[in-house]
Amino acid sequence: MGFFATILSTPTRLTGLTRGNGIQISKKLLDSARADVPTVLANLETTLEGLQPADVEARLEQYGLNEIAREQHQTVLMRLWDNIKNPLVLLLSALAIISYLTGDLRATVMILVMVLLGIVLRFFQEERADKAADELQKMVSTTATVIRSGKRHEIPLNELVPGDIVALTAGDMVPADVRLLVVKDLFLNQSALTGESIPVEKTPAPAQEAARNPLEMNNLCFLGSNVESGAGTAVVITTGSETYFGSLATSITGKRQVTSFDKGIAGFTWLMIGFMAVMVPLVFLFNGLSKGNWLEAFLFALAVAVGLTPEMLPMIVTVNLSKGAIAMSHKKVIVKRLNAIQNFGAMDVLCTDKTGTITEGRIVLEKHLDVRGRDSERVLHYGYMNSYYQTGLKNLMDVAILDHRNLNDELQVDENYVKIDELPFDFQRRRMSVIVQNRENQHILICKGAVEEIMRLSSHVEIEGQVLEVLPEHDEHRKRRVRELNAEGFRVIAVAYRIFPGENDEPHYTVSDESDLTLLGYLAFLDPPKESAPVALAKLHEHSVAVKILTGDNDAVTNYICRQVGLPVEHILLGNEIEEMNEVQLAAAAEAVSVFAKLSPAHKERIIRALQSLGHVVGFMGDGINDAPALKAADVGISVNSAVDIAKESSDIILLENSLLVLEQGVMEGRRVFGNIIKYIKMAASSNFGNMFSVLGGSLFLPFVPMLPIQVLTNNLLYDFSQTAIPTDDVDEEWLKKPRKWALGEIRRFILYIGPISSIFDYLTYFIMLYVFNAWANPDLFHTGWFVESLFTQTLIIHVIRTNKIPFVQSRASLAMLLTSLAIVAVGAWLPYSPLASALGLVALPPLYWLLLAGMLVCYVLLTQVVKTWFIRRFAE
Repeated sequence: MGFFATILSTPTRLTGLTRGNGIQISKKLLDSARADVPTVLANLETTLEGLQPADVEARLEQYGLNEIAREQHQTVLMRLWDNIKNPLVLLLSALAIISYLTGDLRATVMILVMVLLGIVLRFFQEERADKAADELQKMVSTTATVIRSGKRHEIPLNELVPGDIVALTAGDMVPADVRLLVVKDLFLNQSALTGESIPVEKTPAPAQEAARNPLEMNNLCFLGSNVESGAGTAVVITTGSETYFGSLATSITGKRQVTSFDKGIAGFTWLMIGFMAVMVPLVFLFNGLSKGNWLEAFLFALAVAVGLTPEMLPMIVTVNLSKGAIAMSHKKVIVKRLNAIQNFGAMDVLCTDKTGTITEGRIVLEKHLDVRGRDSERVLHYGYMNSYYQTGLKNLMDVAILDHRNLNDELQVDENYVKIDELPFDFQRRRMSVIVQNRENQHILICKGAVEEIMRLSSHVEIEGQVLEVLPEHDEHRKRRVRELNAEGFRVIAVAYRIFPGENDEPHYTVSDESDLTLLGYLAFLDPPKESAPVALAKLHEHSVAVKILTGDNDAVTNYICRQVGLPVEHILLGNEIEEMNEVQLAAAAEAVSVFAKLSPAHKERIIRALQSLGHVVGFMGDGINDAPALKAADVGISVNSAVDIAKESSDIILLENSLLVLEQGVMEGRRVFGNIIKYIKMAASSNFGNMFSVLGGSLFLPFVPMLPIQVLTNNLLYDFSQTAIPTDDVDEEWLKKPRKWALGEIRRFILYIGPISSIFDYLTYFIMLYVFNAWANPDLFHTGWFVESLFTQTLIIHVIRTNKIPFVQSRASLAMLLTSLAIVAVGAWLPYSPLASALGLVALPPLYWLLLAGMLVCYVLLTQVVKTWFIRRFAE
């Protein structure tokens, strides 16, 4: 099924209530929870026989389709516009238009080619990622079983209306927000909504009072939850946008927040505009006043504006991001939005849900203990036989016991035991028993169930093979041990047995036989951490990424899981505490606390924004409906393949495999990508600034322009080409050690300190051309000398600026970068003697020039290295 359109408007709106914890739920649903079944049916004008066709038609007209709001899929034009409205693209486009209007077609074509390359590469990469993400969209259920006119029908999910009677069975998705009427052993998995992985029992009894969290009301079931076991009949109360899920989905559709990367690009664009606002008018005035040719001064000032702009940046950024996305795809990661790669590297706080992200999202048997709390194989064996032989619907704990270990062969169950009878589970007894016969013809009743029930029925206890009578003082110790397990988040059940002589040829057992039991021990269940979680979180910590747990689950479970994965827990902040905080208080708490529990979706989103307000670049990883607002608010949203559709839609990155180790790899890839982007910015902006600074100085005393506009643009084009290999370059290990954000102040300082170094050697070139080669009366020779020196120094200095280490010795560029640099230098040396020389206004240079140039290049590299080293030490973070 494709993306849903936005919710149809409902003529009769239900009053939405915002509860204390941020949960939104309609008043109509709350009222139905408190009322008895006849009252609920009467209020909805329906019966257990269901609605009549005329009623359905009228209600569809009134309430609309049962559809939730979802992110609209971007059209080709929308995606193109998103890529075009980048501030840097708009700046370059404006320069291209001005160049065209002034007749400078070469500059127009060059700028537009760079802009189009960046836009097209980004467009196709994001289109491909979205198509891959679309393939992951899986609707859990597209039909519902409804009772209408006394008959059962399978109908499309979106045709349900308030008042419909629906049947729920194991495996079904709850199709709307409903009030239960009749149930049989009904357990629901609400982890996608609440974050709690343990299924919850649902009953139809009216609620005595509204729970603080409506999702905890036992007679209500919500769209997005799933039936784990049992069956039930319910009446639909709300559909579409009026459901809890629907209101949440509606709240997150629309424009995404501006991320750290977007802010950085915009800030850098304004930084360059600021330089232009100063340099371009000065160049125009100096040349106009000194030369008297205002048209030539204008054209030259325009060339300076183009020269100041790193016009390759859109392409360099896109190629780097695309390269990162491709590298991540090889690790089974879909990058839906390219900017997320850089945000991944800049991320210094990763907030993550617990259930299904840090944990497996499934229940496993974690402990099998005797009554003293020691590991016991006997408890495991008896628990296994109970689950193995029962014929009723196996719940999650039965499945966990059977999956824990292959005990069938070890115990030789079928050879050593024969099933005699079974006493099925019910909610009054809260236990179930199987009776098996062993080789000694004894009948063993094995009972497992709620701890308090089993202990109440146990008159004896087995300790290290000895059966002893239960003593009240010892019983209290056992209860305390169970409470301790519960406090750690374990779901605990007890196992007991009773032995009967197997003399009766036709044995028949009843509930009354579940007495005088011998308590054997306990089975403890938990949603365990993923195997890769401790290592992945340790690696993130090693790379200076703080990890914070944001979960809807309770604090006991959260505390235990955090300790299991190596996260220190000094204090757990709960959702009800967050409710009492203003934004300033929450920001302080979010900074200090690492674990948050019993959170609503609104709480998670508030915590993300609080951390962002402190200057953090925040990632969020989640897989549930309740994670969607936080995923959208974060600088980088991460979901997993098993996530619900709304979580995938809200995310920037989707992990296709269970391992969390790819998180650390993604962080490293993001820093690597950003490192190469910053290299280009520092190289191009500082070099261009230095050149333009030289132009400004030369304009004061030269009787001609220092370089022809066509030469400025050609020089810039060749220099840009030499940097096209930057995406292939390696990044120093030191750069990868900590998060890297846009530091516009550092970039500005770098431009101002490093850029003018090239001007020193430009002015030295001016002197050599004017006084050694007497170029006062030979502008073409002067232009050629500076053109070649400028190209050589710019190309060579790439290798100095690309690393904080000593170039060529401690850090070498990639082979592709070395080859492109050599190629550009060769072209620069060839042009004055080439057939293109006259068209570019270049002439042959005297042999002495090349000797002097070599000396200047050595001095330039040494001086730049010295200043760069001082700059790093002076302004080190």
